[in-house]
Amino acid sequence: MDIQFFGAAKMVTGSNHLIKTDKYNILIDCGMFQGSSEIERLNYEDFPYDPRDIDYLILTHAHIDHSGRIPKLVKDGFKGKIITTKPTYDLCKIMLKDSAKIQEADVEWENRKRQRAGKEFIEPLYTIEEAEISLKFFETYLYNQRIKINDDILLKFRDAGHMLGSAIIELWIKENGQYVKLVFSGDLGMPDRPIINDPEYIDSADYLIIESTYGNRVHEKFKESAEKLVDIINRTVVKGGTVIIPSFAVGRTQEIIYELNKHYEYNNNIEEYMKIPIYVDSPMAVLATEAFQANSSSFNEEAKKLILKGDNPFIFPNLRYIKDQKESIALNKYKFPKVIISSSGMATGGRVRHHLKHNLWDEKNSLVFVGYQAEGTLGRIILNGAKKVKILGEEVAVKAEIYDLQGFSGHADQLMLMDWIRKFKTKPQKIFIVHGEEDASEVFAQLIEKEFNIETIIPNLGDKYSIKKETVEFTERELIESHALKSDILEELEDIYLQLQSLNRRKFQLVDPKLLEKNYDTIKNILIDLQQNLMDLNIILGK
Repeated sequence: MDIQFFGAAKMVTGSNHLIKTDKYNILIDCGMFQGSSEIERLNYEDFPYDPRDIDYLILTHAHIDHSGRIPKLVKDGFKGKIITTKPTYDLCKIMLKDSAKIQEADVEWENRKRQRAGKEFIEPLYTIEEAEISLKFFETYLYNQRIKINDDILLKFRDAGHMLGSAIIELWIKENGQYVKLVFSGDLGMPDRPIINDPEYIDSADYLIIESTYGNRVHEKFKESAEKLVDIINRTVVKGGTVIIPSFAVGRTQEIIYELNKHYEYNNNIEEYMKIPIYVDSPMAVLATEAFQANSSSFNEEAKKLILKGDNPFIFPNLRYIKDQKESIALNKYKFPKVIISSSGMATGGRVRHHLKHNLWDEKNSLVFVGYQAEGTLGRIILNGAKKVKILGEEVAVKAEIYDLQGFSGHADQLMLMDWIRKFKTKPQKIFIVHGEEDASEVFAQLIEKEFNIETIIPNLGDKYSIKKETVEFTERELIESHALKSDILEELEDIYLQLQSLNRRKFQLVDPKLLEKNYDTIKNILIDLQQNLMDLNIILGK
C-alpha cells in the first residue's frame, strides 16, 4: 500500500493524507489551508485524487484545518463514509456551516466589486446547504472502541487531548494476508489541561505519522500562563484599557472561560471594580460552548466534579456572550475596561479584526495571543514586531502591549512529543513528520533519530511512500516461547468465556435499574476493553 501527503506537509494547515491499498482508498482528514493568500488559494484547486474513488474518510478532529474541505469533497463526488467521534461530529455541525457562511459572505462581497468592474462572478468553495449535506455522511464512534470497517480494515480512536473529541488514530490494514499498523497522532495536546483529558499513549505501530507544530519549542506551564493572563488583565484594568484575546472559537475559548471562571468565582479577595466584564464575541464560540456542555461526559475528572457540584464552568456573573452584531460594534464605542475574547485565533478574519482596528493603536490596551500563529497571518506579523499593520483596508499603528502565552497552546510541545514517542513499547520502523513548519519539523526529526535511531521522513506536498510490513526472523527458541504464550492465552480466554456464561445465567440479578444506572459506564468500559483485547489477541494469534 501507499501513503501520499496532500496537506500539512512542511506547513501547519490543510491536513490531508491518502492511503491506497489494493482494494480501498482511505483519507485521513480533509482540512482547509489557512494563512497567507497564496496558501489559501490551494483550497480552490481540484483535489489531487478523484473524490468519487475515496471509500472512507477518517477525521481526527473538528478544527477547520483538519475538516474544512469536507463539504467540497462531497460536492466533488465523495459518497463514502466519514468516520469520527461524536463530539467531533457535534462540533463539525457548527464549524462547517459557519465556514460555509464565511465563504458565501466573502464571495458576495467580491462579486459586488466584480460587477462594478464588469468581471465574471465567482462561486464560494461551498454553500451552507452543501455543508449540511456533507454532515449526512458522518458515522460516530467512542474512544477505545474497536471498529471493524470491513474484513481488511480495523480502526480505534484514542483520546488526543487536543480539544473536545480529538483523536489519535490506530489503523490496522490487512494486505497480502498481513496486518500493517499505522498510527496518526492527529493534533496532540498537553497534559494537565482544563476540561479535556490528557493525551493517551500508544503501545505499538509499524508506521507513525506525527504532528510537529512545536517540534522545536517548549511551552511554559499552563498554570503559569493562566496566572500571567490574570495579571495582564489586572494591569490593563488599572490603566483603564481593554484586553483583546484572539482565540480559536472551539477549544481555546472554552479553556480560557473555564480558567477565568475559577478566578472570578472562587477568589474572595477581588475588589468589585476589578471584576470587569468578560465578553465572548463570537457566535460560533457561543454555539461551540453549548456543544461542550452537551458532551460533558467527555470532560476530565476536575471538570466533571465541578459540574456535579452544580457549577457550570462556562457561566459566571461578569461573563457575557455576544451574538448580535450591533452589540459587537457597541463594544468599541465605550472605553470602559473589559476583556474581549473573539475569533479568529490568528486574527485572519472574524470580529476580532474590528476589535483590533479600534484598540491596537492605544497603548493603554493589551493584545494577548493564546495559540499558534501561522506564517503569513496577521497574528504572526504582529508577533514578529510590526509597528504598523493593515486591518480592513486601514493602516493601524501597533502600540498596545503584545503578549504571547504559549502555555495556552492546544498543541504538544517538544518535550511532550518526545515523551509520547518514548512510551511506545514497540517502536515504529519509520516516522513521518507532518503538521509543522520546516524548521520545527527538522529539529524534531533530528531529536527522534538521535534518541531512537528511527528513520524519519519530512514529506513534501504530494510525496508518496510505500508502506509494508517488515518481516521478522524468529529463532527456534522464540518460536517455542511464542507457542507456549499462545497456549497460556487460550487457556485464559476459556476461563473468561466460562465466567461470561455464568454472568449470563445470573443476569436476572442485574435488572435493578438503579444498579444498572450506577454501574453503566463501568460495565460499558469493561466490555469495550474486553472487545479491544480480544481483537488484539486475534491479530497476535494470527487468526
